[in-house]
Amino acid sequence: MSLKSVLEKLKLEPYVLALFGMVVLASVLPVRGAAAHDLNIVVKLAIALLFFLHGAKLSRENVVAGVTHWRLHLLILAFTFVLFPVLGLVISKLGVLPPTLAAGIVFLCCLPSTVQSSIAFTSIARGNVAAAVVAASASNLFGIFITPVLVGLLMHTTGAASGGWNSVRDIVVQLLLPFVVGQLARPWVSGWLARHKGLIGYVDRGSILLVVYSAFSEAVVGGIWHKISPLQLLILLAVNGALLAVVLIATTFGARALGFSPEDERAITFCGSKKSLATGVPMAGILFPGPTAGVLVLPLMIFHQIQLMACSVIAQHYAKQARSDAAEA
Repeated sequence: MSLKSVLEKLKLEPYVLALFGMVVLASVLPVRGAAAHDLNIVVKLAIALLFFLHGAKLSRENVVAGVTHWRLHLLILAFTFVLFPVLGLVISKLGVLPPTLAAGIVFLCCLPSTVQSSIAFTSIARGNVAAAVVAASASNLFGIFITPVLVGLLMHTTGAASGGWNSVRDIVVQLLLPFVVGQLARPWVSGWLARHKGLIGYVDRGSILLVVYSAFSEAVVGGIWHKISPLQLLILLAVNGALLAVVLIATTFGARALGFSPEDERAITFCGSKKSLATGVPMAGILFPGPTAGVLVLPLMIFHQIQLMACSVIAQHYAKQARSDAAEA
């Protein structure tokens, strides 16, 4: 059996393996000293480029097409920035995880939704794609302001979060400003971006790999693997799985209880149950000191893989159901 077929059966993307490969590389060859300082500068530039591309890729036509569906968007934002943080806070108080990993769960729950995968899974499931584009994009835009506030409110007792308005300012400068510049530059660069989608994808994913390597290098130098045991990692895996299951149930049945159409239900399920690795990793580097950031993104990386696997199965089920309904009609 080929490696590709094994990955397909396990629903593991090469990119996900590359992410964990960066963790292994940082564990074996962490960057130190002056090289770490230089890498930090490169990482900041890569993050700025990443969010410039996000701004330049976001179509205003898609925004206009879905922006009027305010009930759907409010519900997704409620799941993302209310239900998730409440669940994260409850988990952190259970005592099943060490304080650093519990703080990582809380940080994960404060993050906005994904963009690309939320839209992709909604499309596969034959859901309301226009609404998914708006909801996922709005979640990320609002998250630039909401996430630091939630982190400050929910994580102040852990000592992990760095200070207040300085963090908001750094996020505005490093994330929002490049995003806005990208939106303004869209009339001139959108054609070039459309012709070079493959290159943009490499820049997008390469930036995140670089950030993960930098964060984990600092965590390894700070002694992360002396603080976390294999048993704690297994417990973290179970906690992430349970968290996703609860939110998937809440989004699905919540949408049905409020009378949304099947197409809207699918958009709500996929946009309301996800957390963004692309936004979370850069934010962790801004909000937390280096060694702490490496530990705090570990729950997010595991959750990211679980959500891809679970939502892939759910999207296929929705697609099959949509084909069946169409055939009956």
